[in-house]
Amino acid sequence: MNEKVKVYGGQAVIEGVMMRSRRAMAVAVRDPAGEIQIISHRLTGPLRGRIANIPFLRGVVGLIDAFGIGYLSLMYSGAVAAGEDAEYDEPVAWGMIGLSVALGIGMFFILPALIGQGAENWMGISGGMGNIVEGIARLIVVLVYIWLIGFMPDVRRIYGYHGDAHKTIHAFEANAELTPLSVARFPREHPRCGTAILLVVVVMSVLIFAALGPLPLLMRLATRLILLPVLAGLAYEYLRITAKNVDNSIVRLLVLPSLALQRLTTREPDEKMLAVAITAFEAMRKIDGAVGDAGGDQRRHQHQAGAAERAHQ
Repeated sequence: MNEKVKVYGGQAVIEGVMMRSRRAMAVAVRDPAGEIQIISHRLTGPLRGRIANIPFLRGVVGLIDAFGIGYLSLMYSGAVAAGEDAEYDEPVAWGMIGLSVALGIGMFFILPALIGQGAENWMGISGGMGNIVEGIARLIVVLVYIWLIGFMPDVRRIYGYHGDAHKTIHAFEANAELTPLSVARFPREHPRCGTAILLVVVVMSVLIFAALGPLPLLMRLATRLILLPVLAGLAYEYLRITAKNVDNSIVRLLVLPSLALQRLTTREPDEKMLAVAITAFEAMRKIDGAVGDAGGDQRRHQHQAGAAERAHQ
């Protein structure tokens, strides 16, 4: 496949960035000594087989895959940033992942559903209006949560690396030189950012749940859980279409809310952050091009921060 038509993505981690393609990934993290540590390998497994190409189902599969890789990357980056020994291929703490997912569903789906049900019961509004209240509550919970955690110093650093990842991908897609000076001039918002799925799910949840009409509380909560994979699949297909047609004037209008939300979830990165993202991106591309080469299955590198930054300037 021509490298220029490949779609790359990234994720901010603790003091670093994870970059990935469909076949490879790399995590670059700056440790307490100022060195950039990198881990990179190819991606394999059933989640990247034929099932990943089935419309609507691929959205759910992709989210599961992204969540697993993202969680492992955060574990690795946290250990490196703390100056501890880190291994990316250690067993995943599925209990912690399950707890995180449960908390997320409770905060962003169950709580708004209870608010909507309460509005129907206490204010005497219709089921349709209750669903609208639920959707508005869901949007407010998402925005307030993102805004509040942005005041935490560690999260602000992560938001900086989030913008860092976007700038690096922008630069690559524009065929620009991957140096901190060059990458810095690109916007920190990106139309393919995964943050957009939050807004899309909120809007689609209002439309789909409104069609169900008024429901008893337990049935209301059950439908929110059962239809969550459906919402994920629909949101993924929507984002896939808009990403392919981002030059269309109508699509540009549709992605404006996502770009506005990214003003909350990104910060302007500094030069050292840019060097980390560029290092991760180049390591990922190296493995991506070496899939099938036994030497490309698992590689770890460590660079002095000064050397890495000079190489990218």
